[in-house]
Amino acid sequence: MTPTPRLEPSSRPPESESHTRQPEIPSPRGDLSSQVIAALRDGTPPDALVPQQDAITTVEPYGEDLQLALYVLYELHYRGFHGVDPELEWDPGLLALRRLLEQRFLTALRTDAAPHTDAAQALADLQIEPVGHQDSSVSHHLERDGDTRQFREYAALRSLYHLKEADPHAWVIPRLTGRAKAAMVAIEYDEFGAGRAEDIHAGLFAALMKDLGLETAYGHYLDAAPAAALATVNLMSLFGLHRSLRGALVGHFATVEITSSPGSRRLANALRRLGAGPAAQRFYDEHVEADAVHEQVVRHEVVDGLLAVDPSLDGDVAFGVSGTGFLEERLGEHLLARWRRGESALLRPLPPDPDDTPPQGGTP
Repeated sequence: MTPTPRLEPSSRPPESESHTRQPEIPSPRGDLSSQVIAALRDGTPPDALVPQQDAITTVEPYGEDLQLALYVLYELHYRGFHGVDPELEWDPGLLALRRLLEQRFLTALRTDAAPHTDAAQALADLQIEPVGHQDSSVSHHLERDGDTRQFREYAALRSLYHLKEADPHAWVIPRLTGRAKAAMVAIEYDEFGAGRAEDIHAGLFAALMKDLGLETAYGHYLDAAPAAALATVNLMSLFGLHRSLRGALVGHFATVEITSSPGSRRLANALRRLGAGPAAQRFYDEHVEADAVHEQVVRHEVVDGLLAVDPSLDGDVAFGVSGTGFLEERLGEHLLARWRRGESALLRPLPPDPDDTPPQGGTP
């Protein structure tokens, strides 16, 4: 057995304090998120905060309040928040509230993003670009017409996932066996730098952000991210934290890997057109090559391996594909609608980059 390569301590790049510190608790966006944040910030007994179940069943499932409340509760399973007791990760009251929020979100998704085919066809369809996709795709827009401000906003939103890239998918590993587990671990190994700290994908994205004049601190742009962006990250956490949804997480993971390479190529082209630095370009260039390989592994080893052991999960894999596509389309619609009106897509517009150059090409 070949030993895992190790870096000499002197060759490991130092991690910046801003990238490793815990994020601050965000500002609430409604009653639900106010209750969650109060429980974390002030120690309000969570059992007293669980609202009537009927109230949650009527709240907008993709809205700002529910998505932020769910995001904050999920974050307790990642790095948590500055000043928040880590024991609250398993507080029964917060878990009960999270369960109600998840049920509202999941019920809406099962209705709005119900798959119309089996897993094999759902994955095959991902390789066919729909008619008119160039006009509704964020990566096509940024490659062709996007300006520096728009790309910086896009990177700020995506940082909520990319600064913890591959972490949500790691939860599925103990729930897999045989071929599926071995292949999943192999892909995750690449995502986490293949034994090289400087190649961890989350670190590569932080370098991209620095090149674009953005703050690289984990979770820094949470208050700026609209619900459509939060929902795409919440979906991974929802699928990852529930063993019953392991098939859906595999479907999500397959969707990301299959669609990543062509999208990353367009985003790398956009960065070159806009004159971004080499660190910014490297993140997407890396994904063009790596994810082209990962696509084959995830299709033929992870998905096929999972379904060979448990064919009953076929529908869940297909749901993971359709749910991912549905939420990504909602986010794309939000971004393009705002940008085409000349508006910021963020809840809190970014301060200008002092090194920013005038937009190059396209419409604002």
